[in-house]
Amino acid sequence: MQPGYKSRFQYSDADYFNLSEKDTRIATASREQRAPTLDQIKHVINTMPAKTEIERRNRALVAFTLLTGARDRAIASMKLKHVDLTANSVAQDAREVKTKFSKTFTTFFFPVGDEIREIVAEWVSYLRCDQLSGNDDPLFPATQVAVGPDHLFAASGLQRKHWSSASPIRTIFREAFEGAGLPYFNPHSFRNTLVRLGQDVCKTPEQFKAWSQNLGHEGVLTTFLSYAKLRVIARGKSYALWKRPAATCSLARTKLRRCCSGNFAILVWGCRSDEPYRSAPGDSIADSLSERPHPSKVRSDGASSGFVRTG
Repeated sequence: MQPGYKSRFQYSDADYFNLSEKDTRIATASREQRAPTLDQIKHVINTMPAKTEIERRNRALVAFTLLTGARDRAIASMKLKHVDLTANSVAQDAREVKTKFSKTFTTFFFPVGDEIREIVAEWVSYLRCDQLSGNDDPLFPATQVAVGPDHLFAASGLQRKHWSSASPIRTIFREAFEGAGLPYFNPHSFRNTLVRLGQDVCKTPEQFKAWSQNLGHEGVLTTFLSYAKLRVIARGKSYALWKRPAATCSLARTKLRRCCSGNFAILVWGCRSDEPYRSAPGDSIADSLSERPHPSKVRSDGASSGFVRTG
């Protein structure tokens, strides 16, 4: 290069390689994640054939994913000894199971229906009693491929080895959903389905914290920020409630929620500073808050919002 070339460069020249603010917002926008409903998943499971051992394995695979919310790479590496039907749990030991970030935790079966658990239990019993599989044998064995009568490779049963990757699992899911006449949903989308179920089932922050840990999340905020974003339909229903007039500031009008891993509570817009908050009987979260909003969180129009320190 010629001497003095450095003087020709300016810092602003690097902006040529950066996206505009408009393109950046479009690229980083948070979009609603698609996930099947619980009824759709059960419909897929009910329509899956279960005559051959491969078909039974595939149906049990989809049922097990719904029952535990485990990731596909973890399922592909699980052994029979990791499933405890007595305790209704799965031990995801990072020494043998390919969990995310090599985390070790125990997952208890989610309340998705006794028929889903029964399919998994029948498959485990089939492996142990009919196939005489041991504790270290795979929970979902790979497909045995052999040369058929037409001199072409074809599936000929199961072999006592794990899948080398999660690709066959996604293929099974794709074929199952297409066979049921539904759009394809990958195995990971079942975790979104379970989080949405937890939003309906869990009644206290402690229950949702346990639900979050059952998915392998160390912090409940991971579940809230990555999975529990309100759907468009749910936000529409909330908007309809906002438009209703309210005479007093009650628990139905001002919802208080505490982050399960901290001393902060989220105070939703709507409670005016000139109205004392009256908690409902037995509302332990509200009881821990002061009677009035924090002065620093009062807007010019008298409404309060934001984070309030509670301890």
